[in-house]
Amino acid sequence: MNKEESSQHKHKHKHADHKAHESHNLLEHEHHEHHDHEGHDHHDHGGGHEHHHHGNFKELFLKSLPLGIIIMVLSPMMGVTLPFQFTFPYSDILVAIVSTILLVYGGKPFYQGAMDEFKQKAPGMMALVSLGVSVSYLYSIYAVVARYMTNEHIMDFFFEFASLILIMLLGHWIEMKAVGDAGDAQKALAELVPKDAQVVLEDDSIETRPVADLKVGDIIRVQAGENIPADGKITKGESRVDEALLTGESKPVEKNVEDQVIGGSTNREGVLFIEVEETGDQSFISQVQTLISEAQNQPSKAENTAHKVAGWLFYIALAVAIVAFVTWLLTEDLQTAVTFTVTTLVIACPHALGLAIPLVVARSTSLGASRGLLVKDREALEQAKKSDVMILDKTGTLTTGEFKVLNVNTLSDNYSEEEISALMAGIEAGSSHPIAQSIIAHSENEGVRPVHFDSIDVVSGAGVEGKANNKHYKLISQKAYEKEIDVEVPKGATLSILVEEDKAIGTVALGDELKPASKHLIDTLKNHGIEPIMATGDNEKAAQGVAEELGIEYKANQSPQDKYNLVEQLTNEGKTVIMVGDGVNDAPSLALADVGIAVGAGTQVALDSADIILTQSDPADIEAFLELSDKTTNKMTQNLWWGAGYNFIAIPLAAGVLAPIGFSLSPAVGAILMSISTVIVAINAMMLKLDKE
Repeated sequence: MNKEESSQHKHKHKHADHKAHESHNLLEHEHHEHHDHEGHDHHDHGGGHEHHHHGNFKELFLKSLPLGIIIMVLSPMMGVTLPFQFTFPYSDILVAIVSTILLVYGGKPFYQGAMDEFKQKAPGMMALVSLGVSVSYLYSIYAVVARYMTNEHIMDFFFEFASLILIMLLGHWIEMKAVGDAGDAQKALAELVPKDAQVVLEDDSIETRPVADLKVGDIIRVQAGENIPADGKITKGESRVDEALLTGESKPVEKNVEDQVIGGSTNREGVLFIEVEETGDQSFISQVQTLISEAQNQPSKAENTAHKVAGWLFYIALAVAIVAFVTWLLTEDLQTAVTFTVTTLVIACPHALGLAIPLVVARSTSLGASRGLLVKDREALEQAKKSDVMILDKTGTLTTGEFKVLNVNTLSDNYSEEEISALMAGIEAGSSHPIAQSIIAHSENEGVRPVHFDSIDVVSGAGVEGKANNKHYKLISQKAYEKEIDVEVPKGATLSILVEEDKAIGTVALGDELKPASKHLIDTLKNHGIEPIMATGDNEKAAQGVAEELGIEYKANQSPQDKYNLVEQLTNEGKTVIMVGDGVNDAPSLALADVGIAVGAGTQVALDSADIILTQSDPADIEAFLELSDKTTNKMTQNLWWGAGYNFIAIPLAAGVLAPIGFSLSPAVGAILMSISTVIVAINAMMLKLDKE
């Protein structure tokens, strides 16, 4: 293993160990508990991002721009006067003064960044920029002084000095803006939980209060159909609460006094009074802020590569410049040696390289946000491209997570399907059971008017019974009917049978319906050579039905530990694993996987553990992410080649390596090549596009 591989190997294990440690911590908690995220604000990523705290790059760029324009208008580009440029007596002295101001103000973050790099014994982009800025400034000041002292015209590099500072400041502003845009898009996630809560005061009056202002111990009222604003304990009321997003259970869960409820789950019926148990750092808003701060401090491997390439260029430029100086000093004279040396160092300035990754990141982040893809860890874009396996949760990811009527059948010539639906809706009237609510909703959607029943009673453990039109009806489970029914049942569905005077006259099949885009997603994964595996906390029957319909491998009754073990097993086999989920029970495996994708609103813990967040609950967004991953990685690679390739060719030529055979790169041609390289990198980044939806 070479030094480079060893370094990456250590980084990978450090990354894996951090994720594994985080995941194991999650496993030690019950699914309704939340965790302290205080430590997440202080990641030390190393590499090329330490300089981001050295100033507001937008302000630095905008204030430096007028100074840079003055310099570039009054100073020729490597000795070549451009059409928009002009000079007047002593204009070079004005340029020298303005350049000094620009060096102190605009150059400050690069010198601070270079100091950080040298302290870490890893000179990179900031060191290379500082070298180019310093050499071009000092030599240019010398050129101006020499002109007035010797009356000899010596070419200066003020134009290159100013353009380098402006381009590097712009590159960092673009990158910071991209992260900010991702933060703005993340705010859309906050729309998925209530902004306000109904707080019960001591005199039993109700006060509307922002969720952010809730305190532990507050009693809040949550009415039917509302999302629960905070974690807490029921003090009064009973209901069925939809926790599909949190636990993977597709059916709403019965909740009574003293039961725990999770912020973000939905109160399906009745009024609940809840004592708040978690606020502050555990709130959803705090999670979003954590995501933004993490995104700002997360360099990708491509950015680290740009940093390494800049480090190589730093040493190469320095070595070539020294060799050029010595060679030309021995063969020609001091002036020639200095000119070739300075030209070499100025041309080595990473204009294009400085923009190579930020421009792609900005474009990629913007495209992703427009599709509801929030990239929390940019390295995930690169990992996803080489993935082998995708583990998918079922409820809420591949399926809607809602209990729906899949079909209604009539078994009697005396009744139409519409009449069977009317009877079922009538006998279920007033019931709060999920099956009843689904049947009633189905009849409403179909425009069917329920039959009026004179009496309705619950049949313990079986269903309901009642009288209508002087006939006795039952709507019971297949098990309670105790006879074979010749009817096609959708895979994984629950069958209820309508009985008239002990004879089956109709059936209704209910289940958790597949999302329209799920089948296409599975086909896409297989075409990409990614093996899909469904891992769900739901029961065997429900899991088998969905898996067979999609034609994929599955694992049912999966606890958080089971899912974690599955990811760990596949990772140990050397596979790159993507985990897609939306609940607390997915959090440990989301954290351990090479790429963790949280679907939909997610939960606090799931969002904390994931690398990518899909604000919609559409499986098609996973396809968009894979496409974004593929295209972003390609663009980063292309831009690194353009940005660095120019330097590797131009530096030796600028040093005069081919001068003995009559070919040398003039400063003017070098400057043109430098500009073309920068333009190509910018255009290439802007050409990053996703296919239309």
